[in-house]
Amino acid sequence: MMPLLMMRHRRIPRARWRDHATPSGKHWIEQMLDHINVEHHLRSMIGYHLAWENSLIGMVMVQGKQREVINIGLGIKQLAVEPRDATVAAYVESLSHKLTELEISFITPDLADDVVLRRLCILLALKSAYIKAIGQPIGFDWSRLEFNIPEETCWGDGQPLTGWEFRLYKSQLGVQRHGQLIEESYQCVTAHFRGTPDSKFIWQDSNKDLETWVQFINIDQMTNVIPKLTD
Repeated sequence: MMPLLMMRHRRIPRARWRDHATPSGKHWIEQMLDHINVEHHLRSMIGYHLAWENSLIGMVMVQGKQREVINIGLGIKQLAVEPRDATVAAYVESLSHKLTELEISFITPDLADDVVLRRLCILLALKSAYIKAIGQPIGFDWSRLEFNIPEETCWGDGQPLTGWEFRLYKSQLGVQRHGQLIEESYQCVTAHFRGTPDSKFIWQDSNKDLETWVQFINIDQMTNVIPKLTD
């Protein structure tokens, strides 16, 4: 439904676009528009990726040439332990196989639980976004990647990962559960290959900045528009 909703928002009828995928499962949309020159058509491809965790579903998209838009990914990690009665220390230990020694040094037990959980979720969301952006399967070894948050650098198999842009932000949701409004927090990261000499980390801490490129809709809004998505 999300690609349908996006294209309806852009006022492109369903008959005027096609969804394609690479052999590794990376999706992009080709727009079939009239009176458009070849160069404009080549730059009108829309790459997108969907991700979800618990109450949050997200979609990231970018427009440009096909080879420029397919390497995009979204990582989402809820700031909560699993299972819910686990300690933060136990939760970190259960996920330590996905981290490098350097990354584990950023989440030592002497830090407050909320700091450890936030840093862990940032690392996992970064890795998830990158893995999705390059189209790797579920069994990919996350410890092959290393993110040095203080220095804002990233490595894969011991080699620097250059040309990437990572945007990091938090999503706060109000979720109705058993008649009570519960607040849930999620760490989100988008990864997009831009081909620059180095990689860039953009921390979106301001709601004003976030609103320029992120849009939130709730399930009621989605349900109301479903009958119109095939028009």
